[in-house]
Amino acid sequence: MKHNAVVHFEIYVNDMARAKAFYQALFEIELVQMPSPTPEMEMDMWFFPMDKENGMNYYGAGGSLVKMAGYTPGSGGTLVYFGCDDCGVTADRAVAHGGSVHQHKMSIGDHGFCAVVGDTEGNLIGLHSMQ
Repeated sequence: MKHNAVVHFEIYVNDMARAKAFYQALFEIELVQMPSPTPEMEMDMWFFPMDKENGMNYYGAGGSLVKMAGYTPGSGGTLVYFGCDDCGVTADRAVAHGGSVHQHKMSIGDHGFCAVVGDTEGNLIGLHSMQ
């Protein structure tokens, strides 16, 4: 494979203001609002920062928080892993901002470390770091 398998992800939420505040604090970033693709589609979508030149293509993944009828948050589905400097520090930050730790930082050998946290909407997300 010459490219990343994932090109885009969506994390479904019930309370966009709460979810935005959680993810912005967790990763110390600013999310950017995306207008609804069509007037008929009622959705609230906020994108994570990405390289617009290379985002949403075969070389990297872009993603967003989405509030839309028929799509609900929850655990037990696909698990998206976010890269971070130290997944233990980021997991602690999740708790400080209303989330929870599902799996504490653990070694995955030569592949670094990972942790799994719960967000404020009931979703589980993975964290990965090399330290």
